[in-house]
Amino acid sequence: MRENGPVTSATRQPETPAAALPPRLIATDLDGTLLRDDKSVSERTVAALAAAEEAGIEVFFVTGRPARWMDVVSDHVHGHGLAICGNGAAVVDLHGGPGAHRFVKVRELARENALDAVRLLREAAPGTVFAVEQTYGFYQEPAYPKLHMEIPDNLASAERLLAPDAPGAGEPVLKILAFHHELDPDAFLTVARRAVGDRATITRSSPSALLEISGPGVSKASTLELCCAERGISPEEVVAFGDMPNDVEMLTWAGTSYAMGNAHPAVIAAASGRTVANNEDGVAVVIEKILAERL
Repeated sequence: MRENGPVTSATRQPETPAAALPPRLIATDLDGTLLRDDKSVSERTVAALAAAEEAGIEVFFVTGRPARWMDVVSDHVHGHGLAICGNGAAVVDLHGGPGAHRFVKVRELARENALDAVRLLREAAPGTVFAVEQTYGFYQEPAYPKLHMEIPDNLASAERLLAPDAPGAGEPVLKILAFHHELDPDAFLTVARRAVGDRATITRSSPSALLEISGPGVSKASTLELCCAERGISPEEVVAFGDMPNDVEMLTWAGTSYAMGNAHPAVIAAASGRTVANNEDGVAVVIEKILAERL
């Protein structure tokens, strides 16, 4: 869900915190983190991910992207092949390949909560326009900009899209998207969190004023915590990577975490370490170091 662009200047060498326990799981964001700005996965990164899995370290892709956008990494899944999508709203098995992903876990946004968020944001930030992300469908208001390079399944007001008899009404809502043409992105986030309160979780991963609104308590961190608990993996055994505000909770939760060299200031403040930018293969740099220390 991120339009890549440099946010801060890159560091030249990774600042490496000491891990409390040997890592058992690597959790990495995609856009602006694992992926280069052209949305590719470098050969170095592919090799590092494969080496980590071969060494017995699980790799989770943890992203704001919906499942249908996971083709960028579907060829690089090893072992379990699971990904956390929609900022924690879904756990997806990628083994089926593009268009054949299986939802393992869904943490939906209740429609009444979504409608509350829409109403409160319209009042707090007039001019906000919305889109609705469901497990298999994408719907938007007519004024919502073409940000996602896809054709929406339906055009209508958010209130209509979230109605009990709306198209796709039997399908879970993963998140709603809120866009403002004029507000500063961080200011918009602050206004929205203050207005909506605990009715939903609100974050952002785009340099534009685009907010991502999920169910209460749903985040990359909380879903990663559930997945780790199922595997008997503690936070101290997790190494996490990210670059934008939607990664902050995950980086805070993980025992060891890295902000990318191109990261948002809030991410740098939350992480326990820092690596080089995504275009310099910052995730691979750290994985290589972790594996070298295990020899």
